[in-house]
Amino acid sequence: MLKTDILVIGSGIAGLTFAVKIAREFPDKTITILTKANTDETNTKYAQGGIAVVNDTEKDSFNKHVEDTLIAGDGLCNVDIVNMVVTEGPDRVNEIIEWGARFDKTNDGDYQRGKEGGHSENRILHHKDITGFEIERALVEEAKQYKNINIYNHWFVLDIITQHHLGYLVTKSTPDITCYGVYALNLNSNNVEKILAKCTLMASGGVGQVYRTTTNPKIATGDGIAMLYRAKARIENMEFIQFHPTALYEVGVSPSFLITEAVRGDGGILRNKEGVAFMPLYDTRADLAPRDVVARAIDSEMKRTGTEYVYLDCRQMDIDKFQSHFPNIYAKCRSIGIDVAEHMIPVAPAAHYCCGGIKADELGRSSIFNLYACGECASTGLHGANRLASNSLLEALVFAHRCAIDVGQKIEEISFNDEVPDWNASGTNDPKEMILITQSLKEMQQIMSDYVGIVRNDIRLERAMNRIDLLHYETEELYKSSTLSPHLCELRNLITIGYLVVKGAQFRKESRGLHYNTDYPEKSKLIQQVVL
Repeated sequence: MLKTDILVIGSGIAGLTFAVKIAREFPDKTITILTKANTDETNTKYAQGGIAVVNDTEKDSFNKHVEDTLIAGDGLCNVDIVNMVVTEGPDRVNEIIEWGARFDKTNDGDYQRGKEGGHSENRILHHKDITGFEIERALVEEAKQYKNINIYNHWFVLDIITQHHLGYLVTKSTPDITCYGVYALNLNSNNVEKILAKCTLMASGGVGQVYRTTTNPKIATGDGIAMLYRAKARIENMEFIQFHPTALYEVGVSPSFLITEAVRGDGGILRNKEGVAFMPLYDTRADLAPRDVVARAIDSEMKRTGTEYVYLDCRQMDIDKFQSHFPNIYAKCRSIGIDVAEHMIPVAPAAHYCCGGIKADELGRSSIFNLYACGECASTGLHGANRLASNSLLEALVFAHRCAIDVGQKIEEISFNDEVPDWNASGTNDPKEMILITQSLKEMQQIMSDYVGIVRNDIRLERAMNRIDLLHYETEELYKSSTLSPHLCELRNLITIGYLVVKGAQFRKESRGLHYNTDYPEKSKLIQQVVL
């Protein structure tokens, strides 16, 4: 058993920022960070484009950033949250710059500011085309400076501990569900450990691996959202899965290599197989329309022309500038025989970001006491029906700060619950055939990609739910009888995520933002949040 004052699940921008802030303010408190892979293997690491922030008030304004966010969110953003994140964002970005994060500058020392789809001004701070990697590097280095932060790699969190584990009936109507810590599988010893904590932050990242094609790393299996759903926390807006319009098309490669939206911001043009620049036919903003619009346009062109990809044309761009701004994209394309100065880049949409998740308030508090949610696993009201490009890193910084403030104000009043039992693994055996897990995972990803993608309808959703129900039954039976492994637990979590996405899509009888149902092509004034 392990006891820690603060438990952080996940080591991306949300988890590390929160941990550093608590460690600085409370040097006598122990902070434990659990991550199922290496410390820096997070969705943060793979964020290319940058972080959207207003730090040039002569050319930009908070009002413009707010308006851009609200337009992208298609009527479902929480206006108060949007204002809060946009106005508090500059201070939070300045903090990580003080901690060592480096953003590209012009020759005169000012920051280079990029422009991406849905933005009315150039406000994206970036570090080449590996902004997330640079932020993660700086945060990991900063976290290592504090002796009261302990990072445990290769620990897979199984479930959060609530009154349910003490023998009480817990339902969604239970008014005082409380988190006492977690059960976690130590992948080094293969033992399930009980970890007690006064406060827990869920910062477990995204869900992209529920789809066959995704820009997310292999670890993005929706673990935090799934375990909180099992614990009866409020989950909302899971139908809004953002597909990044331009992932590099490579047959059989997963995860897909991301071609950042900033390439289009710098002049890249989408063309179909006939060479036609098609985006002006779909939206007056053309290649800089919000992601939901661009992804649907690409999907339409692929279906119309019978192809599996379209092209991103960068041949008209300054090649020296391209190499300087996008060195990793340039190198990746060259590695597969594409010279961007002469050839167009084949691209197709790929699952990228979950705009819904664990319902969290303005301080990051979930519906479960002493349990906070931050980052991609949280639904704060910022993104609404569609996330504005490069707003996610900003959201994580602002909410990590706010979570830290609230935890700091109550930590002295919370005690450990020493009545929590150890994990019971009696009666289980090693699974006899790994194919049972791997094949179910392939089926899950196929179902979601074929039936619950960019464009949906009621028949597809019904078929998806029927097949997910069968996978759920088969996997739960395997889970009850087998010793635990990350593969089995991730499959179980992904099935839960698939169920939540489909159920949310079935409830939403309209088309809005990232959810487009051909049976309900119009927006409704009645439907707001879908809480599950």
